[in-house]
Amino acid sequence: MEIPAKARSLIPTNIAIAVPNGHYARITPRSGMALKNSIDVAAGVVDEDYRGPIGVLLINNSDSNYSISPGDRIAQLILKQCSIPIVLETSSLPPSSRDTFGFGSTSI
Repeated sequence: MEIPAKARSLIPTNIAIAVPNGHYARITPRSGMALKNSIDVAAGVVDEDYRGPIGVLLINNSDSNYSISPGDRIAQLILKQCSIPIVLETSSLPPSSRDTFGFGSTSI
């Protein structure tokens, strides 16, 4: 397959997994592909109830087309434990020291 420059492509893996309860799988970029070829992963969550084949959505941020061959290592899969809390709708939120200050408000 080829990912055109400045485009994205869904790469089929023909791999299916069963994510353990209370976890999700995260598809992440490979550092070498990101550094050397400007290839990044666009979407990356596999829910615990999904059983189909996993596709990897890659973005080619470079000015050149990028070729992928069968067997190439194009991404990494990380299993993460997560909590699924009970979410309640409310008309107000508790106060915090940051309040509604957004981007750049933590001096980072």
